[in-house]
Amino acid sequence: METRWPSVLWVVRHGQSAGNVARDAAEAAGLETIDLAWRDIDVPLSDLGTEQSVALGEWFGRQPVDAQPQVILCSPYVRALQTARLVAQHSRLEHVTLRLDERLREKEFGILDRLTRFGIQQQHAQLHEQRTHVGKFYFRPPGGESWCDVILRLRSLQEMVTREYAGQRVLVVAHQVIVNCMRYLVEQMTEQQILDIDRQGDVPNCAVTIYRAHTPDEGRTDEAMQLAQANFLAPLRDAQTPVTREADAPAAPKP
Repeated sequence: METRWPSVLWVVRHGQSAGNVARDAAEAAGLETIDLAWRDIDVPLSDLGTEQSVALGEWFGRQPVDAQPQVILCSPYVRALQTARLVAQHSRLEHVTLRLDERLREKEFGILDRLTRFGIQQQHAQLHEQRTHVGKFYFRPPGGESWCDVILRLRSLQEMVTREYAGQRVLVVAHQVIVNCMRYLVEQMTEQQILDIDRQGDVPNCAVTIYRAHTPDEGRTDEAMQLAQANFLAPLRDAQTPVTREADAPAAPKP
């Protein structure tokens, strides 16, 4: 019986961005705001992020042809698109379809955008308290999204993937929250399970989470795929490329 899932699904966080670097500098200096001239959608990769993306592309290029992506789905944000293009270029997969999908965009932070943890506490103390009480899964900052909002749009994406790319090898390039929310969906987790994973640390830049379809003899064609590897970092380590774990955007401390 033909599966309705891709045969392989890779979910990748983009390479380190200039926003990650600026955020670190602001946090280290004890500032309330992050000095970024770009809109979040326009933030590019850092030099290290470019290096990480090249390393990942070279790793994909070393895989057998029948183990390489057949389609790349990508967030329209510049840092994700740059990552996807570098991966395609350095794996010699430029012929593979690259499809932008706004449902893969980063979580929207609304009024908290460009604020450091200290800035959130200083400028929006009540929101900080509310978020601590409600938890990040359900807390929606004014003008922004909760994790539940992100999951809702990803459910629509999942339906499209299973309808249009069943049995194919699909690479998704997006953002930290997207990686975690896709894990929540594909692995059929609870709120507590995914937040426990989130508390263990940020998703490393260019880390790969890999799912494989169940084999036909397992008789599980209507169930989610099987996790093969979470936050796989061998592509970076093989290339001796530094691993970074900075968050995509500022947020209050983890509850």
